[in-house]
Amino acid sequence: MAASVTLSDVAREAGVSLATASRAINGSATRTVRPDLRDRVLAAAERLRYTPDANAQAMARGRTTSVGLVVHDITDPYFSSIAAGVTGAADAADLQVTLTSTQHRPEREVELVRLLQRQRARAVVVAGSRYDDEDANEVMRTALADYAAAGGSVALVGQPVLGVDTVVVENAAGAAALARALYARGYRRPAVLGGPLAHLTARERREAFADVFADLGSPVDPAHVVPGEFTHEGGEAAMRELLAVAADVDVVFAVNDVMALGALAAARDLGVRVPQDLALAGFDDILTLRDVVPPLTTVRVPLVEVGRLATELALADRSAEPRVRTVPTEVVLRASTPERTA
Repeated sequence: MAASVTLSDVAREAGVSLATASRAINGSATRTVRPDLRDRVLAAAERLRYTPDANAQAMARGRTTSVGLVVHDITDPYFSSIAAGVTGAADAADLQVTLTSTQHRPEREVELVRLLQRQRARAVVVAGSRYDDEDANEVMRTALADYAAAGGSVALVGQPVLGVDTVVVENAAGAAALARALYARGYRRPAVLGGPLAHLTARERREAFADVFADLGSPVDPAHVVPGEFTHEGGEAAMRELLAVAADVDVVFAVNDVMALGALAAARDLGVRVPQDLALAGFDDILTLRDVVPPLTTVRVPLVEVGRLATELALADRSAEPRVRTVPTEVVLRASTPERTA
């Protein structure tokens, strides 16, 4: 019986107009209802066991109770951990999360933001590094500005280059600290699986790592910096390329953990032992590392906290200027990079 109750029934029961009942229950972007009338309408709805329509509420309020999350790959533990933080913060705000994936196609980001705008998402969190492509960044900038002009709010995880609130990971500081720690353990012949050349996060990490080794007197041979996709397959292919030329290296730094896991798989397939023959380190400290043998040295990023911070920024009152929240990193030394003797 409750399912057949309409908003008109509620209005009649409360003795108010249909418009007043709608504003009292669904909210309104432009009109308010007197507290006594709202109480009457809500009491009538409870007596009749009326269930409001979510779509009607979204239309009335100009937005839904959803937070859109745009990631590059929902199967990547890096993004799933960020998603956990976003979901936790959204739950605390009584909101739901709509998860979308670009599938590593940067142009899809704009399409997904436009889609979330059409769906009237209350806020959008975009998790993923930028590329050194100003034309593409300007297109994304415009899409986010349009979404904000329509009443939405946005936060980014990555580099603060789009003119919106951003959570920034200390990539360069983490990679530099890792390089110093590996040098202190006796490593002098490093190689880098560097990710895509135009990927800004990958660039920050590989350049900071190489700069420290150069400053310490053990520069990375440019031939031993191998680019590749920011994926397991990319790490595997880059490691195979490095090992194919019999590079004289004693430690390999993959600019993210997913690539490092691909590199570890390639090394095992080619009969190269980690760490006995070659040490290996990554970056991010994704949950998957708990099951890796040997345990992988990495740079820890508090990914769940990153997702939480980004969501809180997206849901906070707007500020005159974009806000930046910096998240520190921490070197975690494990068995994949043991002490080396001369």
